[in-house]
Amino acid sequence: MKKSDSLQPQEQQAVFLGTRHYLVLSVLISLLVGLIGRALYLQVVEQDFLASQGVQRQIRTIETPAYRGAILDRFGTPLAISTPVDSVWVDPSEILENLAALKQVTAKLGLDYRDTVTMLKQRASREFVYLKRQLEPDFARALAAEIDGVYLQREYQRYYPAGEVVSHLVGFTDIDDRGQEGLELVYQDWLRAQPGERRVIRNRRGEVVEELAQVKAAISGNDIYTSIDMRLQYIVYRSLARAIKYHAASAGSAVLLDVRNGEILAIVNQPSYNPNRRTSMAAEQLRNRALTDVFEPGSAIKPFTLAAALDRGRFDRDSRIDTSPGYMMVSGHAVKDFRNFGVLDLAGILRKSSNVGASRVAMSMQPEELWDSFSSYGFGEPTGVSFPAESSGYFRHHSQWQPLDHATMGFGYGMSLSITQLARGYAMIANQGRLPELSLLRKESVVARDNEISRHVMKASTARQLLAMMTQVVGPKGTAQLAAVSGYQVAGKTGTAKKSIDGGYQKDDYVAVFAGIAPASKPRLVMAIMIDEPTQNGYYGGVVAAPVFQEVMSNALRILDIPPDDLPTLAQRVGKGA
Repeated sequence: MKKSDSLQPQEQQAVFLGTRHYLVLSVLISLLVGLIGRALYLQVVEQDFLASQGVQRQIRTIETPAYRGAILDRFGTPLAISTPVDSVWVDPSEILENLAALKQVTAKLGLDYRDTVTMLKQRASREFVYLKRQLEPDFARALAAEIDGVYLQREYQRYYPAGEVVSHLVGFTDIDDRGQEGLELVYQDWLRAQPGERRVIRNRRGEVVEELAQVKAAISGNDIYTSIDMRLQYIVYRSLARAIKYHAASAGSAVLLDVRNGEILAIVNQPSYNPNRRTSMAAEQLRNRALTDVFEPGSAIKPFTLAAALDRGRFDRDSRIDTSPGYMMVSGHAVKDFRNFGVLDLAGILRKSSNVGASRVAMSMQPEELWDSFSSYGFGEPTGVSFPAESSGYFRHHSQWQPLDHATMGFGYGMSLSITQLARGYAMIANQGRLPELSLLRKESVVARDNEISRHVMKASTARQLLAMMTQVVGPKGTAQLAAVSGYQVAGKTGTAKKSIDGGYQKDDYVAVFAGIAPASKPRLVMAIMIDEPTQNGYYGGVVAAPVFQEVMSNALRILDIPPDDLPTLAQRVGKGA
């Protein structure tokens, strides 16, 4: 008989329980020994490997932002600069596990909570999603400090200190700092910053705790010095805005040039916009009208008609032209003057702004001769400033002219140009017949006229005669008396043209123009002004545009310290004032 057979049931159960206890205990001890062994193995044998793996899971390659190049005026006054901002981002997989934090951050950022949740779920596979960009740094840092799972990315936002005063020239960038309009677009590659890359270790909050290596150096963009003088830009902007308001006009443009080298010292348009307030910008406000919009210049073109005839020897300063009886018929159409001016010399044609006289001068030449001269003066071609959507104007080939086109071309109808093209033409007269290449960028030095790279398209003697004639336009008997500047000789010409429409011209819509040169004895500055659709207090160029010239030029000549060239007149006026 076996010993187990002799045991009572209670004794058999006790033996079984004791055996199981030792079995469980031995298993537990084996597991503990295994765990201790594994821990020792990992801590001793695999220590370096595990440490490196831990670090690898916290290592990130992040972008190092760089500054976009600044746009400056000729003296270094900032027109467009980059300022530091912070953008808020999250890891969708992380923040979606903490919806309370997400609700808190959307409330502070002014975002819709449900829309944000939907957006993050759609992008759950990503590790980086922006919630809101370009925030004020103090606000963004406070937000990230309060809410777990919210991180910041340093960026730079474009800021335009002069606002709408220079907006059409400078333009603006998008949220990714890419140029969209103006110089920001033209010189995108030059201004563009090249972000760098660096390898760092981040903690669970996304904070950088250790810099490991610079992978690629950040390269800031290059600065641009424009030709603009902000002192003059402000004056032109203020004067043009005041005139447009006073005459209830729809728009206007003005350009101020340095005759010596073609630098544009001021270029202004109305209506304008503030590039710092993108949400309020309208499409019609964005274009630089001084370069993109064209119009029929009217009588402002008459000096060039006379120049073409003078250069070809058709007339001289003593020539007389009979404009009686105040109109002439061409192909059944009447070319009219304001009244019958009778017999006029060339200066009188400009002084009285005779359409009949200008037409007779134009028709003294063959159509191809007048067309060749106008083309050489730069009409129908860009000015050379390399600006987006710059217009070449509208100037038909002479083979398409009818006799009436030939006649009206002499006083500025049948062709269209921009106000900048007109200013360039007057700069050619001021520059003794040399057609300058205009520039929106500062030139390193003022090049002497004899060495300047430009086209000599008009005889110097003709240019001098035109200057003398145009001073009479600004004189007591001329149409531009309101353009006179005390102490200075001013040469210029007014223009008043009806606006063209399909099939003819508007009855009561006009363009008022004035272009002038100062000082006339030694030209330094040229300014051209166009005011579109003046509806109150007059519409003639001598009443609407000429006063803008007077106000701007009075200040510009003083600011640039250009000496007076009409001292006897100045002394006489001072004496009368005393």
